Amino acid sequence: MAGQRVRSGRSWTMGRVPVIAGSWALILAIAGQPAVVFGQQSAGPSLLPQGGMPQGNIGAPDAVPAGPGVHPLQAALEVAQKGLTSIQANIQDYSATVVKRERIDGKLGEHEYMFAKIRHQPFSVYLFFLGPDAVKGQEVIYVDGHNDGNMLAHAGSGVRAMVGTVSLKPQSMLAMAGQRYPITELGVENLTRRLLEVADHDKQYDECEVNFFPGAKVNGRVCTCIQVAHPVPRKNFRFHLARVFIDDELTIPIRYESYDWPLEPGGQPVLMEEYTYMNVKVNNGFTDADFDPRNTAYKFGAK
Repeated sequence: MAGQRVRSGRSWTMGRVPVIAGSWALILAIAGQPAVVFGQQSAGPSLLPQGGMPQGNIGAPDAVPAGPGVHPLQAALEVAQKGLTSIQANIQDYSATVVKRERIDGKLGEHEYMFAKIRHQPFSVYLFFLGPDAVKGQEVIYVDGHNDGNMLAHAGSGVRAMVGTVSLKPQSMLAMAGQRYPITELGVENLTRRLLEVADHDKQYDECEVNFFPGAKVNGRVCTCIQVAHPVPRKNFRFHLARVFIDDELTIPIRYESYDWPLEPGGQPVLMEEYTYMNVKVNNGFTDADFDPRNTAYKFGAK
């Protein structure tokens, strides 16, 4: 498997998939769930998800160092770097319906749906949870450098809503309860940065297969799917299989999914996380009011 060439393959159609995007996470602290310490360090990329690293490579040996010549990941790295440059130059803000599904401590959660407003400078996020019912109506705001570095959140209904708005450090145990990533990692720019970080790390090793699938579709959007696979379990790798879908018109990643190695011979890859950005609308001209809890369109109860 070592040193295989980048190949272009058949088209890949996802249809109207109920799944998300970006890299991120958070549920209200008032949910009262336990949490694992976030972001433990390793020899690999610095940002590690809490609540679940790959299990299929536990006890596996080191990966084989990359040989001479062009690495299979080089073309994917160039696409990602070009995409990051384009995002930084051309996109000031965007809205989207974000769908995420994550495996935490071995358990795959249900899909969560959010309407999101995201601004790049200063990095700002407004979220309104659309479902499931347990989180419907919940709102979250985070603005880099504001609110003492905290995010503001409130529940949508029920007893938890009586608590009102709470202020939490994004990487605190309560904010990270049941989440793989903090809100500070949400968005297509952050997703592209992390893809570059992981690919640059994996470029040190062989046993990497990369395929490009033009004509893929996500929620009706035409995309190019880049699939990266590490067929042999190695402790150096963070996934067995990953796919990123680049919107051909917007030139941004609108879906990411990653899988663990099968837990038994001949088994299916195990989904670890998936994120999809749907209905993306760029450069809305968002202002500070869009990320202000005092906005009368929101229900934070701020005076």
